Amino acid sequence: MEISPSLMALLKENEEIAEKFNEIEISILNILNFQDFLEKLLFEIGDKFSLPYIWICIIKESPIATQLKKNLDNSALLKTATAFVSRQQFVAVTKNRFAPLLANTALDRYAALVPKSVDWDIGSIAIAPITLDGDIVGSINQADPDQNRFAPDIDASLLERLAVKVSLCLSNVTAHERLRYMAYHDPLTGLLNRRVMERILDREFVRASRYKMQLTLLFLDLDDFKTINDTHGHDMGDKALCHVAGCLTRFKRDSDVVARFAGDEFVVILPSTSRPQAEHYMDRVTHMLAATAVSGNGRRFFLHVSHGVSCIQDPDIDSAKTMLTAADKSLYRAKMKKKSAEKRFSE
Repeated sequence: MEISPSLMALLKENEEIAEKFNEIEISILNILNFQDFLEKLLFEIGDKFSLPYIWICIIKESPIATQLKKNLDNSALLKTATAFVSRQQFVAVTKNRFAPLLANTALDRYAALVPKSVDWDIGSIAIAPITLDGDIVGSINQADPDQNRFAPDIDASLLERLAVKVSLCLSNVTAHERLRYMAYHDPLTGLLNRRVMERILDREFVRASRYKMQLTLLFLDLDDFKTINDTHGHDMGDKALCHVAGCLTRFKRDSDVVARFAGDEFVVILPSTSRPQAEHYMDRVTHMLAATAVSGNGRRFFLHVSHGVSCIQDPDIDSAKTMLTAADKSLYRAKMKKKSAEKRFSE
């Protein structure tokens, strides 16, 4: 049976499309961070299929939304090619279907899924839901001024296959990002951990020494933390640590570094900061702690912290290690002074 030229052309076109989808899948398989993964995905789809509009839509309540938002500032592409919507909005548009949705009429109903960068002069749209651990977290979206580009009667099986592969890759990327986060952060407070803090302090000490800049270090801990655990329970103790971490983070600048050192101890690295400026920072933190209680399980209490300070210009400071030791000793003296004052008051 002889195949007609038109059928041959169609088969060839389908084969080329399938090959392009395959190339996209291969290109994203080994990428293990959100920004590179999504940038590569968007670029490859837009480039290989000459698409005027390609973007991703992420459900705000999904587990990847927060992580993705952190990457937006570092990516001009993702800033303009990402839309965040509520789960309610997403379900209202897609009816929670897992299969791709193609449309070329009444396109206004899809407006919630479209970022501001997309011109509404579009004739057709394709929405391919992506999942994480079986739950829909968003979609890959394409649009074209041509009304026939994504007509509802077009076979979307290759697009569905791509969405499945993207979902699998997304699961790998998410797992890798979680492991990387855990390697650098304290799992309870979300602050940087001691190992990372020490590396940063080494770097900042070298930089401040080389350029004759100020550098100040704060070492602090909670007063009577053992009593908090014994009286209110370890869950409330964890809440207390997270509350302090939140206060320290709230008043820091982008260049400052807040880390959990160990137990109830915290370290704050303050580049280009004098001792009086560091003390002002701590005044703001302590005032906030005095004004906001930790509460839970029908209990409510306020936190107090003690702190020590060291500066790069202090005597005998010749390394990041001696700077940390000096701040620790300053903290010890502050606690002894506070205990002595409390003893005199009780007498």
